[in-house]
Amino acid sequence: MSISWMSIQVVAIKVIRNKQTGQSEGYGFVEFYSHAAAEKVLEGFAGHIMPNTDQPFRINWASFSMGDRRSDIASDHSIFVGDLASDVNDTTLLETFSKRYSSVKGAKVVIDANTGRSKGYGFVRFGDDNEKTHAMTEMNGVYCSTRPMRIGPATPRKTSGTSGPTGSAARSDGDLTNTTVFVGGLDPNVSEDDLRQTFSQYGEISSVKIPVGKQCGFVQFVQRKNAEDALQGLNGSTIGKQTVRLSWGRNPANKQLRSDNGSQWNNGMYYAASPFYSGYGYPAPFPADPGMYAAAYGAYPFYGNQQQVS
Repeated sequence: MSISWMSIQVVAIKVIRNKQTGQSEGYGFVEFYSHAAAEKVLEGFAGHIMPNTDQPFRINWASFSMGDRRSDIASDHSIFVGDLASDVNDTTLLETFSKRYSSVKGAKVVIDANTGRSKGYGFVRFGDDNEKTHAMTEMNGVYCSTRPMRIGPATPRKTSGTSGPTGSAARSDGDLTNTTVFVGGLDPNVSEDDLRQTFSQYGEISSVKIPVGKQCGFVQFVQRKNAEDALQGLNGSTIGKQTVRLSWGRNPANKQLRSDNGSQWNNGMYYAASPFYSGYGYPAPFPADPGMYAAAYGAYPFYGNQQQVS
């Protein structure tokens, strides 16, 4: 490398860490005072081995400045891209979309911090809402490398001034033993086998339940991390012919919940005596109007469990 650090001024450095464990997610951002300085580093460091590791730098342009407000980021036009092949990286994903849509600003494949491998999904950011809308339909099922992509809306991270999920949804989110995912707005024609097949790509599933006559379901994973990935990857995606909204279900392992609403255990699945099954996993009384789903539970944050720390 032939970079003179004496001539490069860094504004800020941020490492992205898991909100729950505090461990690095395996990537971060460096902001420079000038575009030229950033370009110089991008060209000089790309592919070189990182100090004290055996891994090369994977460097790409960030899709936004670290000084951007979250409200600004949320107003940008991003989509979720799932079912990515293991060899797809930021560049591959970016090229797949940018060759068809001129307003594409950036692409990010989410990496597992423990393995250094792709989690199988990512995000693409557009500068034009019309192109984003077209991409949602035109790119769904299109191959990127060796697999067809699954496209869905990306849910922006809420700002600190915006209230998030409340009630049992918020409590379950903080319960590291909870592995149950609530699926709302479910297509009536979707079966439990369909739901299992859709969610099984994220890990081993212990049980799936769709209450009779209800447009919702519950998927319980064996591992918490798999449930987190499913929440992040499938929230806002299309299952059957309807867009689903996901939130944390109530943890059936929480003994305190057994007394709620005269609830009882049944084949390992937790139900309530109320007609809305609020005891098993639904974070609020089941709304009669499916259009009230958004009011009953909050959307999962963009990039899930990540937070930025200085």
